[in-house]
Amino acid sequence: MSLPPPGADRPVHEFKAELFKALAHPVRIRTLELLAERPRAVSELLAEIGIEASHLSQHLAVLRRAGVVTARRDGNAVHYTLAHPAVAQMLAAARTVLLDTLAGARTALADLERDEQRP
Repeated sequence: MSLPPPGADRPVHEFKAELFKALAHPVRIRTLELLAERPRAVSELLAEIGIEASHLSQHLAVLRRAGVVTARRDGNAVHYTLAHPAVAQMLAAARTVLLDTLAGARTALADLERDEQRP
């Protein structure tokens, strides 16, 4: 899945949808979380994520095509980094949304439990 170059013939929300499709896998999110900490070699990502090299390679290719990571070769090692600091900010925003949603669900559950305990 390669993101086409932006053009006047497609609305921005379609490009955003393509970006989110590229992010829509737990391995890709975990990869981005690790890269948000610092650039890493593929060997480090493999050790941290614990999947087969061929699978990680496929996920990294999706992220590269989406333009969210970049790769550079250093001898036999390939190092990945986030293409833009906003990717880390986007991950942090998603975490905030999820934590707020969870807090709201916990509050609603506590309210239900209190209502059940009333005579």
